[in-house]
Amino acid sequence: MPTYEYHCDECGADFELFQSIKARPIKKCPACGKRRARRLIGTGAGIIFKGNGFYATDYRSDSYKQDAKKDKPAGEAEKKKAEGTGESKGEKPSDKNQAAE
Repeated sequence: MPTYEYHCDECGADFELFQSIKARPIKKCPACGKRRARRLIGTGAGIIFKGNGFYATDYRSDSYKQDAKKDKPAGEAEKKKAEGTGESKGEKPSDKNQAAE
């Protein structure tokens, strides 16, 4: 539900009201009680994502994702894979065990 801005022409009070989109604008000012309140045209608000897992790249088109894959250097994927296992390109797990002893 959106928050609407109102202004009272009688007392000059500005206030906000959280209302349903289908609700009719109120006329009665909560500050002075007169029926001179009017809804203002607001600028609106952007979409706000709350929580984990929302990234700017989540909603990219498929063609953009394919072009991005083409632009990546070929060795980058291998380097990341080696970093994840703790091994470098030319090193074997057995070499590490012998060095530690």
